[in-house]
Amino acid sequence: MPFDPATLRYNEQGLIPAIAQEAGTGEVLMMAWMNAEAVARTLETGKVTYWSRSRQAFWIKGESSGHAQALVEMRLDCDRDCLLLQVHQTGPACHTNRRSCFYTAIQGDTETELMRPIA
Repeated sequence: MPFDPATLRYNEQGLIPAIAQEAGTGEVLMMAWMNAEAVARTLETGKVTYWSRSRQAFWIKGESSGHAQALVEMRLDCDRDCLLLQVHQTGPACHTNRRSCFYTAIQGDTETELMRPIA
């Protein structure tokens, strides 16, 4: 059956959360936002494209940093209000130069940094 990005459930701002996961390992890399056009562009090009809420503009992951995400598969959750992007990540995914944006663990009342920036 053909897919139409308009069938997704977007929030009041017309956005849907997208979680990027390394296809080979299952490692969760980051979360960002997409609108219907970003979804369509990603599916068309295979280059993961997000919507920047702060800049109010599209951004292709890795366009300026070289830390690109190549789409392997896009998945929908059961409510069609969240996306899981299986990707091949080149370099770090986080703007802090870490492999993943999820580098801090909270255990009880303690925060622990799990990974250092890539040198």
